Amino acid sequence: MARVRFIGSEPVTVPELGSRTVHPDEIVEVPDDRFEGYACQTSLWEPVEEPSSYRGEDGPEAVSFTGTEAVAAKKTAAKSAVKEG
Repeated sequence: MARVRFIGSEPVTVPELGSRTVHPDEIVEVPDDRFEGYACQTSLWEPVEEPSSYRGEDGPEAVSFTGTEAVAAKKTAAKSAVKEG
């Protein structure tokens, strides 16, 4: 879960958080997939803790290819297919 701080001037009721009333300067947890919806409202919400997927935790590892790895893999697969066939 991500965390955001409400920086509005008056308390608000947030239906998405179970109709919870959030007060000025209060930090609340929001679902990771909704973080951007809060963070983009810069006059009302301030990001405190980004979703774990932004920090590289609990997500798939990023893989980068230079181009030669993909070619080498294709050649190896092709050689295997010829040997088997």
